[in-house]
Amino acid sequence: MSIYLAEFLGTAMLILLGDAVVANVILSKTKGNNGGLIVIAFGWALAVAIPAFIFGPISGASFNPALTLALAVIGKLPWDQVPGYIIAQMLGAIVGACLVYLHYRNHFDATEDADTKRAVFCTAPAIRDTFQNFVSEFIGTFILVFALLGFVNTKFADGVGGLVVGGIILVIGLTLGGTTGYAINPARDLGPRIAHAFLPIKNKQGSDWGYAWIPIVAPICGAIVAAVFFQAIF
Repeated sequence: MSIYLAEFLGTAMLILLGDAVVANVILSKTKGNNGGLIVIAFGWALAVAIPAFIFGPISGASFNPALTLALAVIGKLPWDQVPGYIIAQMLGAIVGACLVYLHYRNHFDATEDADTKRAVFCTAPAIRDTFQNFVSEFIGTFILVFALLGFVNTKFADGVGGLVVGGIILVIGLTLGGTTGYAINPARDLGPRIAHAFLPIKNKQGSDWGYAWIPIVAPICGAIVAAVFFQAIF
């Protein structure tokens, strides 16, 4: 059970810190209001790196159903552990999102625009184009998984691995994040989207379920293709 608890807690921390930096930048009357993409990208990078430091030795710090499935496909994670990993990740993502709302509740109330409130929780495309949005999430997740697998072959000093993971997230955010907001993780998008649907957020609107399948399916496809491609090369 320790590996599943690690995935639950790690994903909850990842979403709490990652969605919170978005809240700090885009919600009204926060200290970080209008901080911009650079702040969000660095915040998300550290939001992934910190739980990776803590829980990596226990569960491998997947925190991502797409990565979990990709590792199973290439034989680096037992298939019988996959359901437990994904359930733990999803529950952790929902809990983390609820904590973001609890922390920033007054600022959600002070924010008028419903789309801005939803953007704290889940991604949306800058330009809505189903094919192009799918391609963006596919490419971003391909790079994430291919890079993670590549760095496994490199020997680092103790403790450096988490910084490398954060660096991968940072560069993806700064380079590929301008199109869809770089979900690159089904739990990161779906868990908070579910939380948005049931939380008592003042004057909220729909959770944009018509788009929700893209940050689920595209990352899974991108992760599996990256893992298979990596294994074929190395």
